[in-house]
Amino acid sequence: MNREFSQHLERTEARANADFVDTRARLEPDSGAAWIEVGGAFAMYDGAESPLTQTFGLGIFEDIKSEYLDEIESFYREHDAPVFHEISPLTDQSHMTMLSERGYRPVELTTVMFRELGGVVAKRERNADLRTRVIEPEEVETWARTSADAWASEHEAFGEFMFKFGSISAQCEGSFPYIVELAGEPIAAAMLLIYDDVCILAGAATLPRARRLGAQTALLEDRLTKAAASGCKFAILGAAPGSQSQLNAQKNEFQIAYTRTKWMLT
Repeated sequence: MNREFSQHLERTEARANADFVDTRARLEPDSGAAWIEVGGAFAMYDGAESPLTQTFGLGIFEDIKSEYLDEIESFYREHDAPVFHEISPLTDQSHMTMLSERGYRPVELTTVMFRELGGVVAKRERNADLRTRVIEPEEVETWARTSADAWASEHEAFGEFMFKFGSISAQCEGSFPYIVELAGEPIAAAMLLIYDDVCILAGAATLPRARRLGAQTALLEDRLTKAAASGCKFAILGAAPGSQSQLNAQKNEFQIAYTRTKWMLT
């Protein structure tokens, strides 16, 4: 793993988040959603409570400078939002000292994982009653509700948030919202995001009544197939270190690229 590859992955995720913010601003003009680029980093505002309200790429394209942090912190103060930076470990190690001295502390770790894509993605035998496809534009609400209900079954408080979040993400320029149907009824949903030669896998969830039927495997294989056919060389995703999500990804040929640290201004 080298700095150039980290730049490539970080820029892809930054573009995906900027795409979401732009879509939010278009669909909800009163939201105040906006983003700026400072020192190679994308600083996103999507609401004070949104997980997208943070920076990506800080320190990996250019060394962190005090004036960069001044501008970014001012941007978030103007929006009455907390300041978070998610930082690659391939940045200069002196940045940790700089952030600490400025009042930041580490609050979260995310393992960035990747898988190289060839021309053909091997597929396992699956339930013949399952149908996996990208939704039509008029199915955004159905997709968002399926995703939200599946997530709420594990984390009840996520339900309404995920419905609103999904309603925006399904309409982003780079998004391909996938749904799985069983006998014509939606049972699972997931997102594929494509930016040039990198795709992001996100948000896969299945309704409790339809688990263990192979929906997750079908979603993974079909999204990777779509990405490879679209010219993607790499697929990426994020997971908590040591989590079941990470272990599942490793079983499906994903490798650990590195672990990012999220810093919060206190």
